[in-house]
Amino acid sequence: MAAETGWSLNPQLAKDTTPVGDLALCRVVAMNAAGFPWLILVPRRDGAVEISDLGDEAHRLMDEIVAVGAGLKSVVRCDKLNVGAIGNVVPQLHVHVIARRFDDPLWPKPIWGVPLAPADAAEFAGFVAAVRSRLGL
Repeated sequence: MAAETGWSLNPQLAKDTTPVGDLALCRVVAMNAAGFPWLILVPRRDGAVEISDLGDEAHRLMDEIVAVGAGLKSVVRCDKLNVGAIGNVVPQLHVHVIARRFDDPLWPKPIWGVPLAPADAAEFAGFVAAVRSRLGL
């Protein structure tokens, strides 16, 4: 698949998230949802909708998911990571990595489709800064 040429972040993802930084393949963005530390990896490849669209780069996506998940878990000390590439609303390939705790208000249910309040602005900025530092972005 062609490199970043022609690639741009889907407008809905851009509207709903805050940039964290770029890894070798993916742009990492953060979703502001109180109580749910939530990162999204978006491969910077024009036209990628499915993981299989990445061809030989699919393994790099998995490596970055693992690295971001480990970084997120070390920052927030969660009990479980939820990882998903659903894409029913935003077709651009993107992978959610969400920190969950056994005592969060939705446990053990998924968070998809549930309205979530934003975190306190300073708290969210601190989270983004901690993730950037941990991931070296």
